[in-house]
Amino acid sequence: MAKETPDGEKIVCVNRQARHNYFIDETYEAGLVLVGSEVKSLRDGKANLKDSYARIQKGEAFLVNAHVSAYAGANQFNHEPTRMRKLLLHAREIERLTGKTKERGLTLIPLKLYFKNGRAKVELGLARGKKLYDKRETLRRKVAEREVERSLKSRH
Repeated sequence: MAKETPDGEKIVCVNRQARHNYFIDETYEAGLVLVGSEVKSLRDGKANLKDSYARIQKGEAFLVNAHVSAYAGANQFNHEPTRMRKLLLHAREIERLTGKTKERGLTLIPLKLYFKNGRAKVELGLARGKKLYDKRETLRRKVAEREVERSLKSRH
């Protein structure tokens, strides 16, 4: 099921691997063009962003490889689970993202899928890939922070 946040967003799914595998430089919020059975399935929390990414083609942005499970009540009118979904962004944002992805070799990665004011949204991150040693360093830092927190907690 979707989780509710204090600011009224209902989070459907989060791409946990994204922050592990990539450095996120900037984030963007984009709307999604969906069919009815996809919306119902998302409200049930049946989505997965693992291995998905966003692509810009002919001045339009698309979400590729995002898996939204088929909705049981839709029968023959169901959707294809991994179809390309159009993203709703301003033209200026699309131009800027096109330039950054082409020029610097950055990738658009979906970070989370959620409902905001009843509309399906996706948070996109402009990302650079991490090398193996960067991932190890991040893990080391997290472990060190956890140990500091434990020691502070035990003192009080």
